[in-house]
Amino acid sequence: MNILRGSLAFGLAIALSGCISLGSEPPPSLLTLTPDTSVPAGAGASGTAETAIKIMEPEAPQRLAVSRVPVQVTDTEIAYLKDAIWVERPTRLFRRLLAETIRARGERLVIDGDDPGIVASAQLRGILRNFGYDARTSSVIVRFDAIRAGADGGIETKRFESVQSGVLAEASEVGDALNRGANDVAGQVAEWIGS
Repeated sequence: MNILRGSLAFGLAIALSGCISLGSEPPPSLLTLTPDTSVPAGAGASGTAETAIKIMEPEAPQRLAVSRVPVQVTDTEIAYLKDAIWVERPTRLFRRLLAETIRARGERLVIDGDDPGIVASAQLRGILRNFGYDARTSSVIVRFDAIRAGADGGIETKRFESVQSGVLAEASEVGDALNRGANDVAGQVAEWIGS
């Protein structure tokens, strides 16, 4: 009886294996952002809550709050680029890139993360408005509306943008152009923060 049950269970498992998929095919590669400049190993920084700046994860519209790269097809139509998948949310990747770029400038202590226990009087937050491909112009657009809250209670805003033109609608080309654009914007923000 036990042999019959075991055989039946094994046969059922084999029959179902063709019908059940435990995951989709992985993409050929994943996209990420890498900083143009980094702090060397062993480098440190110190400061106080008044001199430090905390980099917060930017907000983003829903079309950017996914792991796919949006393609603006028309003024009202969006698609997603084939085989272009981020390793994690682009807002997190962009926050890390911003933090590393500002840190590499060495002008102030940078706190990168969401740890509520770490206090900094100054904060950088904002909205990542555009981070994708525009099929109408064959270009990649990175647009970030930054909000800087200072230790003195003052608040400033500024829009930063980088456009990379002549980009083919292929995952590797768009990924590379997004990395260049994100580094360009991060450099602009770092210069603004240092001023």
